[in-house]
Amino acid sequence: MSEHSKFLEPITRENAAVVLVDHQVGLLSGVRDIPVGELKHNVVALARAATVLGIPLVVTTTAANSMCGPTTPELVQALPAGQKIIDRSTVNAWHDDRVLEAIEATGRRKLIFAGVSLEVCAALPAISATAAGHDAYVAVDASGTFSQAKREAGLLRMQQAGVIVSDYATLLVEALADNTLPESAAVYAALDMPFAVLVGQISAAYQS
Repeated sequence: MSEHSKFLEPITRENAAVVLVDHQVGLLSGVRDIPVGELKHNVVALARAATVLGIPLVVTTTAANSMCGPTTPELVQALPAGQKIIDRSTVNAWHDDRVLEAIEATGRRKLIFAGVSLEVCAALPAISATAAGHDAYVAVDASGTFSQAKREAGLLRMQQAGVIVSDYATLLVEALADNTLPESAAVYAALDMPFAVLVGQISAAYQS
């Protein structure tokens, strides 16, 4: 696929996978560019909506038993039953053979990344995926980092490398594609967007 057309081809439940990198309690404690509660909400919603759509997840941590701590409990609870979390030592998750094998095993070309920190844990594997011929996306509001400067630098570097930046809800709504599908209500419930809740309440009022 050409560099031009990858920006135009839609994400679908058949061509996408979600890669969650280092949403760990130690790293989350240092996040300063987005409220930590909002970040947790967004990554949990991303995982839940992907699961509803049958989009495979790859989840990884680094130094979970030491400096970075375990995956945040809210995300663990949102993961599908039996979901494996791969703990690694590499800075770039793409450089861990087990992570790469798990990603390749999904058979998906479009990879949606989210991570803490944005400019390292999300950006570096997304850039590596792009170099390897995948279409890499980063859900920036399901990622966080330790200063606004780091956030801005990470976004610039990703865009320069051809990574597509978006938000968690847009990426999963694009994969849903059709609001009349039976699972659409479950997808929107998983995404838990405040305005969508309001729209649902208004709709329910009209139907009553």
